Amino acid sequence: MSDLVFRQSQRVVFIGDSITDCGRRQPPSAPFGNGYVHFARAFLLARYPALNLDILNRGIGGNTVRDLAARWDDDVIALRPDWLSVKIGINDVWRTVAGRAAEAVPLDEYAATYERLLRRAKEETSARLILMEPYVIESDRQDAFRALIDQYILVVHRLAEQYGAILIRTQAAFDDALTGQPAAYWAEDRVHPGAPGHAVIARAFLRGVGYGDA
Repeated sequence: MSDLVFRQSQRVVFIGDSITDCGRRQPPSAPFGNGYVHFARAFLLARYPALNLDILNRGIGGNTVRDLAARWDDDVIALRPDWLSVKIGINDVWRTVAGRAAEAVPLDEYAATYERLLRRAKEETSARLILMEPYVIESDRQDAFRALIDQYILVVHRLAEQYGAILIRTQAAFDDALTGQPAAYWAEDRVHPGAPGHAVIARAFLRGVGYGDA
């Protein structure tokens, strides 16, 4: 247990977009969803039941970093997390690729807003941070979506270093997964995975927090 970063009775809050949400706001999947948060929670509680971890899911489908900013007070600051896991950026990028530029979040705004939110979390709570890469399930780095999301991933890397956060290499995990099966096996739209794809994300998370054999 010594390698696991979580300690007795700590609160772990996950926040993000639809990949984090994954049905957590309605039955039958409420309140944890049926995606990577569900899997990660189940494995943590099964292996470390005595820790009595309090795990909360605050993902909302369709969110960008702008949306996180609008609800940061209620869904982060007020919850007083010991650990805060953030996974955001796919929608910020996808809306550019989809020709919805007015709804997209430019790279400089993404970086500035994300940094401001993390600074508030550090200044106003005792939370330690876990930052998860946004991703697209696509190995071709010349692909427009992949090329753009790689730039947003670099922002997350810089912020993780700046704030001493644990970095979860979600994109790298899918790059590895693509050596075994093509993108459609993991997600028909290269973004919203089925259960095996969510297990890829959960395993990356668990490895990052010191679970050990995920």
